[in-house]
Amino acid sequence: MEKALKKTNYTEKFRELGLVFFIILVSAVIQMRNREFLTLANINNILTNTAILAILSVGMMMVLLTGGIDLSVGAVIAFSGMVTALTVRSYAALPVPLLILESIAVGAAAGLVTGILVARFSILPIIASLGLMNVIRGLTYIVSKGAWVSAYQMPEHFKGLATGKILGVNNLIVIALCIYAAFYYFINFTRTGRRIYAVGSNPEAAEVIGLPKKRIITLVYVLMGSLAGLAGVLWVTKFASAQGDTAAGYEMNVIASCVLGGVSVSGGRGKVAGLVLGVILFGILANALPLIKVSPFWQQAIQGFVILAAIITNVLIKRNNDRLTLSKRAI
Repeated sequence: MEKALKKTNYTEKFRELGLVFFIILVSAVIQMRNREFLTLANINNILTNTAILAILSVGMMMVLLTGGIDLSVGAVIAFSGMVTALTVRSYAALPVPLLILESIAVGAAAGLVTGILVARFSILPIIASLGLMNVIRGLTYIVSKGAWVSAYQMPEHFKGLATGKILGVNNLIVIALCIYAAFYYFINFTRTGRRIYAVGSNPEAAEVIGLPKKRIITLVYVLMGSLAGLAGVLWVTKFASAQGDTAAGYEMNVIASCVLGGVSVSGGRGKVAGLVLGVILFGILANALPLIKVSPFWQQAIQGFVILAAIITNVLIKRNNDRLTLSKRAI
């Protein structure tokens, strides 16, 4: 039994080490093609541009761990960002922390609706979030009347949220690091975090032993919505613009980052270390392919190939772990 457990852990660690090796290999190849890639300025650019993706990947990982999925992320970013932009346009003197809380609250409300649909009404997550995606995207156009909120309509202290620095580090990177630190503690050292894994690993068993399955599923969607709301205000301040089609399709990038990091789309499997590596790899690909002048058409193909390879790897590892679990039970 102990040998089987050790082999399972070894397989997961081997995957993470393989991902580290692949990131190093890709970086080396790109550096040979363009000497500007591994400069401090470009590394800072990668981290800054990947920060919002990293924040959203935390929420998506929790959703995926329960065996769910959330396709409304891009729409929630657009809606929460638009609501906040409209607020700051009308009340320019409002403090930034209050505007951040407003955006998070809007996102949390959207996540709560999805969570209730999935947990209480047993609607498939892909259907519930897809329907809500269209509703929220429509609401974005309704509240904005189809118009944009542009940079000149936003006060400087608001736009400074994404451009400011703390100890020389961009605010977006600092916020992402703080969220990852909190998430690492939450998912690994709290009872609720362990229950999230349990619900995704075996939903039927979770109900039998009395875990509050519905409450946990609702919670992960609320957390996902809250982080999407935070991403909404960060997106608006980063690009100094709010529009109805903001972040259209961005949820696919978020899911791809999780998959690259080894998070299982069937639930119950995934580690923070792997998630970090997946986000970094996605950020490197997004930055490096244009840098070495790869055609936009080939960029999508290459990213798709890497994601497909990650999915196949995840499936093979899951099958191996399942086989080891069966052999452990036989022993």
